[in-house]
Amino acid sequence: MTIFASNRSLRAVLCGTALITLSACTDGFDLDFRGGLGNKFDTTDAAINATQSRPSPDANGVITYPNYQVAVAQRGDTVADVAARVGADPAELARYNGLSQDTKLRKDEVLALRNPVSSLDIASPAPSTTAPGAVDITALAQGAIDSSPVSTSALPAATAAGPEPVRHQVARGETAFTIARLYNVSVRSLADWNGLGTDFAVREGQYLLIPVSQAQSNSAGIAPLAATTTPGAGSPTPTPPSATKPLPQEETPVAAAPVETPPAPVLAKPTVATKTAEMTFPVQGPIVREYNKGKNDGIGIGASAGTSVKAAAAGTVAAITENTDNLPIIVVKHPNNLLTVYANVDGLKVKKGDSVSRGQQIASVRAGSSDFLHFEVRKGFDSVDPLPYLQ
Repeated sequence: MTIFASNRSLRAVLCGTALITLSACTDGFDLDFRGGLGNKFDTTDAAINATQSRPSPDANGVITYPNYQVAVAQRGDTVADVAARVGADPAELARYNGLSQDTKLRKDEVLALRNPVSSLDIASPAPSTTAPGAVDITALAQGAIDSSPVSTSALPAATAAGPEPVRHQVARGETAFTIARLYNVSVRSLADWNGLGTDFAVREGQYLLIPVSQAQSNSAGIAPLAATTTPGAGSPTPTPPSATKPLPQEETPVAAAPVETPPAPVLAKPTVATKTAEMTFPVQGPIVREYNKGKNDGIGIGASAGTSVKAAAAGTVAAITENTDNLPIIVVKHPNNLLTVYANVDGLKVKKGDSVSRGQQIASVRAGSSDFLHFEVRKGFDSVDPLPYLQ
């Protein structure tokens, strides 16, 4: 009897201890362990961070946003195929995306467009108010800015509904997983928006569209997500259809007219100026873009980033200004009413008013997605083909 009494006493003590422990829980004891132990399984954040589908491209495969455009590849496309369809230069499109023209693309893979694929008028320079025979350097520098291919013209009106997604350029060492974590989106959504493969591989310099979350869409007027609650707490009463605002009238966007694509130039051997030439090449490299008066008032000379840019002839730095992308443009004045223009440069070594000699370094080729120097020769206000002066 003593033994049984002792056991009953021990059980009573243990039960009392358990009840005291449970009563100390501020949230109450949760028998299915959903919330009472401080580890709530709440899906609210996941629902809020859910992403919407990527906007559909137009008939040419182009998605237009207020500040940039991208082209979407179809099954079996190469870079050249996409360029032909959207009216872009194949070599430039391939170079801007770090690919070759014959690279095979995956369905829905995204290519960034360096220039908008639409017909944009370039304003003519204002008439000179200087005396006959004199050169207005300021007006000429402005004309060089307006006609330079490295300028960024205004894009046409946006055709994609909803907020503009961030356009991320992949840096060395980044992966699809690190980029997805950086922007708090799922790697699956990142792959769907950019046509990534099953291995989610990305390449350095590639442009990726960051999926737009439902929370961002709500701020742009898209219907909000249904409220989520903790399991067992019940569901909120939905708003009746009569209380919602009518949808805005849908307007079908007009596809951008493709620009006329000039024939691809035949890449020449590295350029070498002769000793008898009036000017020397500012950099040594192939001609990647030929002179075409009214469309390209200079030539593009291929050169790697950081290559020294040299004065083509002796003269005076007449102007140093910037284009709409805040990139410097150098204008050098020479005898016989000639000027030379250097664009897509940085690391300037001269300032306005400096005298420069033939072959003196004045800048370096800018580091970017397109490694080339834009070079012009102007006689007065008119651009002329630079090659006769260099050969």
